[in-house]
Amino acid sequence: MNSYCIVIPNYNHTHAIAGVLSELSELSLPIIMIDDGSDEDAKQLFASLEQTYLFLTLLTHSENQGKGGAVQTGLRYAFANGYSHAIQVDADGQHSLHDISKLIAASDKVPENVVSGCPIYDSSVPKHRYLSRYITHFWVWVETLSFDIVDSMCGFRVYPLQQTERLMNKRTLGARMDFDIEILVRLYWQGSRVTFIPTQVIYPEDGVSHFRALHDNIGISWLHTRLFFGMLVRIPKLLWRKVAP
Repeated sequence: MNSYCIVIPNYNHTHAIAGVLSELSELSLPIIMIDDGSDEDAKQLFASLEQTYLFLTLLTHSENQGKGGAVQTGLRYAFANGYSHAIQVDADGQHSLHDISKLIAASDKVPENVVSGCPIYDSSVPKHRYLSRYITHFWVWVETLSFDIVDSMCGFRVYPLQQTERLMNKRTLGARMDFDIEILVRLYWQGSRVTFIPTQVIYPEDGVSHFRALHDNIGISWLHTRLFFGMLVRIPKLLWRKVAP
């Protein structure tokens, strides 16, 4: 039987996290939140939330490792503690949390698949962020020789932990904003399929973004370079996958 938990990376996201945890409490699922080297005020808030919500486990990085590093810490902890699947959720209130039940229902049908939200944006999305996603979508389609991965940047997902742990043990993955893209492509290369569920995504007016326009875009560009050359040696396998039953 599948057992689910929620993984939340958090670096100084304080304005929305209490509301996120309150809404998630209705699901009665264990939550693993990773304090990714936040400042002292944030640490105090997180500690108080851990006392308030008995289902919350707080893990702490002494120094900031990046979103990807924090998620990987949570995924490893979830696997080590016997969970079969982990649901990645952002701490800033972007995600439509009532859709978690839809993600779980899809995961229960095909437990070996990754299940990902496919964002539906409203007018709050910054235009440059919206357009840049399509550049990444193009390269992911090239890197997988398919259109199977509809969106590779949405951090609202269910990971099958056995397959994910196997990948993380074989490969050092990106620790920052490149993580969401890389893990999905490499899980696909490893044989996993991805199920997409449409979900509303908003950019709150008072939201805080840790996306570093220069550094993270350079990191994502370098990631696509590596994945492109990784695809070249996998061409026979990827083409066979398209025709195999």
